[in-house]
Amino acid sequence: MAKKTVKKAKQTLVIVESPAKAKTIEHYLGAGYVVKASMGHLIDLPKSRLAIDVENDFQPEYITVRGRAKLLKELQKDAKNSNLVLLASDPDREGEAIAWHLNHALKDKTDAEIRRIEFTEITPKVIKEAVNNPREINESMVNAQKARRVLDRLVGYNLSPLLWKKVKNGLSAGRVQSVALRLICEREKEVEDFIPEEYWSLDADFSKGKTKFTAQLVQYKDSKPELKNEKQVNEIISEIQSADCIVTDIKESEKTVRPKPPFTTSKLQQASANRLGYTSRKTMQIAQQLYEGIQIGSTRVGLITYMRTDSTRISQTAIDDVRSWIGENFPDDLPAEKIEYAVGKSAQDAHEAIRPTYVKYTPDSVKEYLTRDQLRLYSIIWERFVSSQMNNAKSKTTSLDITAGDALFRVSASKLSYKGFYNVIKTLSSKEDVSGNLPSLKIGEKLESGKFYPEQHFTQGPARYTDASMVKTLEEKGIGRPSTYSPIISVLLDRYYVTRSNKQLVPTMLGKIICKILVESFPQVINVEFTSQVENDLDKVEQNSLVWNNMIGDFFGPFKTRVDEVMESQESLKGTLDEPTNEICEKCGKPMVKKLGRFGYFLACSGFPECHNTKSVPLAKCPREGCNGQIVARKTKGRGKEFYGCTNYPECNFISHFKPIDVYCPKCNWFLVEKYDKKNGSYKSCINPDCDYLHSPDEAIEAEAAGAFAKANETDKQNKTVES
Repeated sequence: MAKKTVKKAKQTLVIVESPAKAKTIEHYLGAGYVVKASMGHLIDLPKSRLAIDVENDFQPEYITVRGRAKLLKELQKDAKNSNLVLLASDPDREGEAIAWHLNHALKDKTDAEIRRIEFTEITPKVIKEAVNNPREINESMVNAQKARRVLDRLVGYNLSPLLWKKVKNGLSAGRVQSVALRLICEREKEVEDFIPEEYWSLDADFSKGKTKFTAQLVQYKDSKPELKNEKQVNEIISEIQSADCIVTDIKESEKTVRPKPPFTTSKLQQASANRLGYTSRKTMQIAQQLYEGIQIGSTRVGLITYMRTDSTRISQTAIDDVRSWIGENFPDDLPAEKIEYAVGKSAQDAHEAIRPTYVKYTPDSVKEYLTRDQLRLYSIIWERFVSSQMNNAKSKTTSLDITAGDALFRVSASKLSYKGFYNVIKTLSSKEDVSGNLPSLKIGEKLESGKFYPEQHFTQGPARYTDASMVKTLEEKGIGRPSTYSPIISVLLDRYYVTRSNKQLVPTMLGKIICKILVESFPQVINVEFTSQVENDLDKVEQNSLVWNNMIGDFFGPFKTRVDEVMESQESLKGTLDEPTNEICEKCGKPMVKKLGRFGYFLACSGFPECHNTKSVPLAKCPREGCNGQIVARKTKGRGKEFYGCTNYPECNFISHFKPIDVYCPKCNWFLVEKYDKKNGSYKSCINPDCDYLHSPDEAIEAEAAGAFAKANETDKQNKTVES
């Protein structure tokens, strides 16, 4: 009897973007499904040329991304062996474009039906619902992505050659990043121009029996005190120190504290930066891991919903889940009705807010399965979501006024009278819980006065941008979208147009030069209003109310004309950025030149190309006794983190993690460094661990002047020595 041939059953191929996501989804779908990863874009514009046909309605020329041809062929083979292909790239414009390209690359290689599915959380229920409800590819979303990609390519491929010709080879400029750079440079100018002004505050101790507390001077002779120097403060102290101290007013008030809405991408990046110290890039990398799936025991779980969103909207299923959990664990803090939060006017509202997929996975219950970074980020996401559906908290504040002669002192103490949503927030600070403890007093009661505490302050200038404040500004000004906030900052850092100093974003000299040229030459493009309008136009393309290539055509003609004009008229800065120095090349004896490179200033031999010697720019003399070395910037081998060490290493192992400035301590003659903290802002401090010298702003100015004078004298001596 002939053996019967059994036809192999067809499979369903699901294509996602990342291997981690593929692993989680394949676990949920089981037999009959093959889940593969495209690793992001397989088809895109080539990097080496413009690839935009400006004479043919700006049609892009797409190619297979270099190094991805083998993967594409594997997917085509998998599609050929399938009866259904489900394109499950991310639920945003980029994801829709990836699906569109995959559809075109696969449709001629298979007889299978090709459909699009999307989901914003990776759970068995949601994945199976998505598989059972496929749709067609959204051409309008694809066109919006295409418009952005083409516009950015046209801007970048026209501005970058301009910078190569006028400034330095290898530079690049982007449409959105250049506007962010402009914001950072303008803030830096405000920081540099700010002149701090001295002012003083005055606190005093008061007591009743054994209870002592400190109050602050808030009024003197019926007006707000303006204490500009120590003399004014001492005059007030001498006038009131023997006066009777009487309680003249007691006020009690109760304040309702509302929970915050669940996280959007912007708010998550801000909270992560402020509370955890994470960069925007790190936050999004960790969130991606939590979204794509974590192995929890024998089950792989996508712990959070999609992390790129501008909406605070929550699904009814999630509302039911969290209200059930609150009812079981904190029944007294469960509101009668669900709490709804308004969605911002500019929000696309395409996806839910960022939230845990299952509230039952509390941070404590999953901590053994998460890395420290994953747990910290997951905790704030979980706490923020659960607390958003709980009762308001209430705080009780007592304010006490004490009159001493013509002076009025005030002290306030607050305490949570009802914790409400704070019950699930483990990071509740003592300031939020209780601040101060006042004795029971009555109006007219006399108090004993104690020690006075005059304190010198200096007005704080505008703060440099941090990751958190930059993301907040980008969102408020309509620059970029949730998916681009982190890349905008990363690109500026990667190009060395901006550096991080004490978590602040500081423009480099290279960044300042590029910003100046672009803003002066293209004020209509490198500005907030234009960039925000582009985002609005892209939304219109997605809504099918604006034709994408018409949008590009309106922009490109005037822009290209201006590029050509600047290319002819802009004076070249090449060569003008180099500075002669007194350093001599130890290899050939020729003088060294200070040059501006890709990663900042460096010293290069003037005998190039015959001599290729380069080295770091000295920042300060080594403070070690008997060492004649200089302090230069170095990087660690592993993570490339910058530190500062002596040129005589390994004989001298002096290092500093703070950047030296060419100013020296008047107490010990070690060099000073710039430090930063929230209380004092930026300030200059001695690097000597045995020296307590801390610069106030006016002392810093004096020291800088003295340092400059000393440096000028030293240079003059050297010149005279050379002449003789």
